[in-house]
Amino acid sequence: MILMKHKFYLFALIGCLIAASACNQQEQKMAAPAALAKKPDYVDPFRFHKLIEVSPGEDYDVLSWGRGSATTGSYLILHSDSSGKKYTTTTGDLDGSIVDVYNSDMDLDGNPEILIQAKAKDTSNYATIYAFEFNNGRANKLDFPRLTSSQRKGYRGDDNFYIKEGKFMREFPIFDGNGKDAKPAGQKRILEYGLRGNNFTVKQLSRDSTDNKTITTKAASTAAVTKSSSRSSSKSEKKETTSKKKSKKHTEEKKTKKKNKKHHRKQQETDESDN
Repeated sequence: MILMKHKFYLFALIGCLIAASACNQQEQKMAAPAALAKKPDYVDPFRFHKLIEVSPGEDYDVLSWGRGSATTGSYLILHSDSSGKKYTTTTGDLDGSIVDVYNSDMDLDGNPEILIQAKAKDTSNYATIYAFEFNNGRANKLDFPRLTSSQRKGYRGDDNFYIKEGKFMREFPIFDGNGKDAKPAGQKRILEYGLRGNNFTVKQLSRDSTDNKTITTKAASTAAVTKSSSRSSSKSEKKETTSKKKSKKHTEEKKTKKKNKKHHRKQQETDESDN
């Protein structure tokens, strides 16, 4: 009975939100166009709402809500399958506030993925991703991978997420130093996320300062090997030239000896005939 009351209040609040949104749209049509874009007003306890239409008749309303705190609350995913007359709700605890929501099908299995980007209000603006894959109206929670030690090197938040060619992309600026002394390095790290067997795959697409150091070290090593090889080749050539010279000298000496010997024999024969 208590659960039914909670559901009644929840859907009543959602109804109020939709009604208020419709009223706001009507008022905006009647009113003169504003100079600056105004943030949408949500009825408490709701803070965020985005509608994602995956296909005609299949919609996902993503909301965040909660009273008494701006840094914690809950997210709510309302899946409407109007053609199949199926309506499901997925909810969970939310750390921070929702920045944006993305939709993709990274593994090309026909089941949509909903990715919620949240940002905690701290000094580093770290990002959190709540990921789900929906199959026949059922939500399967996916574990979004944390940054590895090499990926976290120089990371200070300020992530930018987007969908590109069916992949979930992430890029963020790299900083040199730690704490308050950290300064922008003028480079960005770009990661590409895919999905295989309900597990995320990660590929780094960018070459940053760490990669450049590795490349420099490899280049220096290659240069050293080339130089060493050049020296060895030069020494080998010198040895070969010396060996050729010795062989030539030895041949000439043999020819000279043979010539002298022949001359000596002729001289002997001449002397004998004179006698």
